Amino acid sequence: MINRTILVGRLTKDPVLRQTGSGIFVAQFTLAVNRAYKNKDGERDADFISCVIWRKAAQNFTKFTSKGSLVGIDGRIQTRTYDDKDGKRVYVTEVIVDDFSLLDYRKDDSDKNTNATTAGSSTNTQNTNTNTSQGQSTTPDPVPPDDSIDISDDDLPF
Repeated sequence: MINRTILVGRLTKDPVLRQTGSGIFVAQFTLAVNRAYKNKDGERDADFISCVIWRKAAQNFTKFTSKGSLVGIDGRIQTRTYDDKDGKRVYVTEVIVDDFSLLDYRKDDSDKNTNATTAGSSTNTQNTNTNTSQGQSTTPDPVPPDDSIDISDDDLPF
């Protein structure tokens, strides 16, 4: 059986971080995901999908995201039921997030990580050596413009 969900969307509001009685962190949020087609008015509708993320990933998610953040999530669909205060059975379907990626950055927080990253992984930044007085990169071009590459038709795989 396969139960895998991958979504890309924007948070409808700031995620809510809570802690269970046993000290485990859990965050809940709603992801607005645009549909692939336009409605009769020429606009894209969106689905609003409830999501839950647990433990350290929940802490990281709430630290680096806020309302409007573009995120990618990887998880599984889960259903649960409970009885409300009136005794009615309530069914809940939500995505349990296993992994997430930040797909944009927070412009207002220069002290926080501003690069897209995956939960639990370190940020990889590449420093490019540039000459600030001339604005040119000092990284050499792998194929100089005056050199020609001699490839025969027999060398091509197609």
